Amino acid sequence: MAKLTQSYVHGASPVPLLGDTIGTHFDKAVARWPDRDALIVRHQNIRWSYAELSKRVDALAGGLLALGLEPGDRVGIWSPNNAEWCVTQFATAKAGLILVNINPAYRLSEVEYALNKVGCKALITADSFKSSDYVGMLRELAPEIDRSAPGRLDAKRLPNLRALIRIGDNEKRGFFRFGDVMASGRDRHAARLDELAKTLQFDDAINIQFTSGTTGAPKGATLTHHNILNNGYFVARAMNFTEADRLCVPVPLYHCFGMVMGNLGCITHGAAMVYPGEAFEPLSVLETVEAEKCTALYGVPTMFIAEQNHPDFKRFDLSSLRTGCMAGAPCPIEVMRRCIDDMHMSEVTIAYGMTETSPVSFQSTADDTIERKVSTIGRIHPHVEVKIVDTEGRIVPTGTPGELCTRGYSVMLGYWDDPDKTADSLDKSGWMHTGDLATMDEDGYGNIVGRLKDMVIRGGENVYPREIEEFLFRHPKIESVQVIGVPDPKYGEELCAWVKLKPGEQETPEAIQAFCKGQIAHYKIPRYIRFVDAFPMTVTGKVQKFMMREQMIQELGLKVQKTA
Repeated sequence: MAKLTQSYVHGASPVPLLGDTIGTHFDKAVARWPDRDALIVRHQNIRWSYAELSKRVDALAGGLLALGLEPGDRVGIWSPNNAEWCVTQFATAKAGLILVNINPAYRLSEVEYALNKVGCKALITADSFKSSDYVGMLRELAPEIDRSAPGRLDAKRLPNLRALIRIGDNEKRGFFRFGDVMASGRDRHAARLDELAKTLQFDDAINIQFTSGTTGAPKGATLTHHNILNNGYFVARAMNFTEADRLCVPVPLYHCFGMVMGNLGCITHGAAMVYPGEAFEPLSVLETVEAEKCTALYGVPTMFIAEQNHPDFKRFDLSSLRTGCMAGAPCPIEVMRRCIDDMHMSEVTIAYGMTETSPVSFQSTADDTIERKVSTIGRIHPHVEVKIVDTEGRIVPTGTPGELCTRGYSVMLGYWDDPDKTADSLDKSGWMHTGDLATMDEDGYGNIVGRLKDMVIRGGENVYPREIEEFLFRHPKIESVQVIGVPDPKYGEELCAWVKLKPGEQETPEAIQAFCKGQIAHYKIPRYIRFVDAFPMTVTGKVQKFMMREQMIQELGLKVQKTA
């Protein structure tokens, strides 16, 4: 391969894109692997073959049609990980309904916004999860529920919502039971599903995922069958998945990592989907990998750190693992090394992407050297283009930081009912502007150096927090670290490091700064160092740096510099 001089790559591939809808491809998987394990849900004691899963998917799809839902209608799901989530994903796809993923951590105003923004006609919900009483919140939003027959809701604050479907066996006024909906389909609904399989198109919208920005309301990234089916297929293909693989999925299903890279990655290769629990818990992951002899494991770096640092880690037999994927946030080098050495994941991959691109655009492979695996995000995915540009939109030379832009089959249709925000991110040439600062080397390997919004400008010097985090992670007492910029009257911005020490360790800010001196440039040494037990995080494990910044501004009494 010729060496690159400009930061542009195209993932030319002899492997064609899949031309199916999700429903059609699911049926092909069932026909090919009917007796193989399809779904294992440890906390529900469920173990279904592809044929058994298919019966439940078809039953729910028919039941949703029996409720009067039509192709293109939006159906929300507000639930932690469970078998019902998986069944809903494939049933809505077969019925041509657009599945709307609602974050299990959402509260009143957020769920009200999400349901109304996209006009959900039905909502499938868990009873409760952790501190979230979903049914209680819905009743607060719509007191009309208690005097409504199931399927006939007419609520002032949720004007589009008609049907509420509750996961669970006991009855609640105003709600259908999930099992009753599955049982309500008739022969005519099954015939209708057969008709839809012939008429639905792979470019139809099939999924809406809300992306949470640091400011403003969440935006509904609208994805097609073609977007997410192919991305799941090529993610799993990079890990050499076959029907013999068993994937442990501790990441949330409401996010692309779970439902696309996980569920769709499995069904496109005949692999088994294994859910260790409703939500991530390191012990349940370790127990599940051992008990189910999982061959692959997913997670964000914070999940792998929690697993590796669990006091019982060494007692588990993880030798069945060979591969997996780490994504969602930059991966500390030492964490990756422990995945390979201590978790037997010799073929582990790193993936990079965003919800709006279905999500993956870069991924390492099993063939990449360990040096590549620990220092890059891999190379371009098949059938995808990437360029890295400067502030004027010009492609930069290799090795030069700039904004990463993506184009290809994986780019979303747009943000639901938000043409202005769509135009802000998706340009007239079809490039999705990610907001991520990246570099590309002459062999086409990418590296994320930060967010455009995270980049710190200290005294005229551009400082990338990721670089400093990687350096500080080498400190023998540091378990994890996050670096942010805070206002400074002299330099414009100064660096602040939030440091989480390993259990039982103690350290001083001065000692951390001394560790940096002579090793990194003086302007990269954090002025402020705060020791913490945890970082503010989203439910998907992404650190919320904007919250850290706001907290430090308040604690230190700093003034935000105003710009003209």
